[in-house]
Formats: sequence, structure tokens, C-alpha cells
Amino acid sequence: MRRRQFITLLCCAAAAPLAARAQQGRLPVIGYFHAVSPEGQEANLAAFRKGLGEHGLVEGRNFAIEYRFANNDYSRLPELAADLVHREVAVILALGGAVVTRAAKAATPKIPIVFVQAQDPIAMGLVASLNRPGGNVTGIAFLAAELGPKRLGLLRDLVPAASHYALLVNPNDPATESVTADLRAAAASIGRGIEVFAAGSPREIDSAFAELVQKGSDALVVGASSLLANRGVQIATLAAIHRLPAIYYTRNSVEVGGLMSYGANIPDAIHQSATYVARILKGEKPADLPVVQAAKFEFVLNMQTARSLGLDVPAGLLAIADAVIE
Repeated sequence: MRRRQFITLLCCAAAAPLAARAQQGRLPVIGYFHAVSPEGQEANLAAFRKGLGEHGLVEGRNFAIEYRFANNDYSRLPELAADLVHREVAVILALGGAVVTRAAKAATPKIPIVFVQAQDPIAMGLVASLNRPGGNVTGIAFLAAELGPKRLGLLRDLVPAASHYALLVNPNDPATESVTADLRAAAASIGRGIEVFAAGSPREIDSAFAELVQKGSDALVVGASSLLANRGVQIATLAAIHRLPAIYYTRNSVEVGGLMSYGANIPDAIHQSATYVARILKGEKPADLPVVQAAKFEFVLNMQTARSLGLDVPAGLLAIADAVIE
């Protein structure tokens, strides 16, 4: 079901485009466009609002936000993007991967789009270059796919006896092929095998787990996907039931019981994106705003989960952890 709520923002006097539209009785609208469901978005929304506030934009008076969530159904993305365009939003914040940004870009060549995504925006055909994006698209890239081999290495350090790795991916994610190739190469470099299991829906996650357990997987890398991140509780629960050590790419998966994660701090990246949204609302063009990399990466360990799996965490891993959940 579509959820709509409004956030109004008080703009500084220098924000001429905002002021002009407000004087005309038209609130500039931000389209908050996400592939997942609204549940679990509190931290992201708080980070976004905080970032806007740091640029003189606060709730109350000057603009609204239209929310569009695909609820993990990628087939709805074109329809939702078209709806935001019809609503004549001032800027679209595209979250949940390159597939979301692509849908927004396909729907409009004019409305500015600010993305926060794991995939390389050049490889995905979204921008001409990082320094000069061109067109109507720019944003924050945290290149989570490129961190896959690092995650595999951390998992090996914690579970050195593991010999049969599993990789869980979302087949609907445009970066899945490159992620898979990188992880296979990384596994081969340490003399391990890795088998890929696909899940494009919550039900398919259950099926993938049944299959990977049946095939004797003894450690799991969860791929970088908004679907898999949004289903953190489901995946962490399945991993616990089957006593399967797993590494994720988002902290929230560890906070709900997952073993460990390594990747960008997503709320922090969304906080960064608010700077570009604010600058665009004040008149700047996305073509002139370079794509930037997420500023904060973190390694998070859940010691309670490690103990429940009978794992002894090496002192070296504890020393490099950015956060340890007890």
C-alpha cells in the first residue's frame, strides 16, 4: 500500500528556487524512491532529515516528500518512477541500487536524480564520468560489490576451517554478475570453492537456504542487494537455525542477529546525499555535481552470535572492528 507523508523544510534566504516556488504556492517536492518496503527506514530517514537541516532546510514550511516504495517488487519500479514524474517532483532520491536509478532515469531526462547505491554508476550507464556526470543524475556510490573479496577474507579469518562457501545474490540486481565473478576469483585465490544461490524474493530466500544447507555449505557471504539487506532478520534467523556463519554488507543485518558485516554505513551515505538534494533545490545542476564515494565504511561484529555458533573470535579481528555488539 502506498504510504504518503509530508516533511516541510525552512529554507535560508539564499535559496532562491525554493523561495520562488513557495511564494507561488507550490511546495517543491522530494521524491523518496526506494526498492524495499517502508519498514526499517527510520534510521535512513532520520539521517536524510538531519543532512537537510545542516543546509538550512528543516521541517515545517518549504517542501514536502513523496514516498514511493516498491516493496521488493522490481517490476513496480517503472510505474512508481512515472508516478513521481507525474507528480512533478523537484528532485528524486533513488535508493536501493542501480535498478532504481535506472527506472528513475528512464522516466525522466529532466528531473534531477540523486542516487545512493552500491554499484559503479559508470558501469551501470548512469553517468558519463564521476567528475562530470552530465545529464540529470549524480549521487553517492559506495561500490559494495568491490568489497566482496574483503568480506570473504574476513569470513575466512573468523572461520578458517570452512571449505565450502556459499554466496547468496539477488538475480534481479544488475551488478550480480560482476559480484559473482569477483567472489569466485577471490575464493579460488585462497583455495576454496564458492557456490552461488539466487533469491529474488523473500520466499526464494527460504528456498535458497534449504538448497545451500543441503549442499553442505559451511560459510555464507550475503551479496550486496537492497532486497537482501531489507530481509536481514529473515536471513540472520535462517543462518542461526542452520548454524551457518555469515557475513553481510550492512550493519543493520548484524544488529538483528547476523554474525558480522563489512561495508558502507548506509545512513551516513544517505546523510551525504542530503547535501546534493539541498544544493539542487537551491538551483545547482546534477551534471555539475561529481559522484562521490561514501565517506564511512565499517566492520561490525556480533559477539553474542559468534558465541552461539561456538566461534572464537581472533584478537586481530576484534582489534580492527569498528563496532562490537554484545
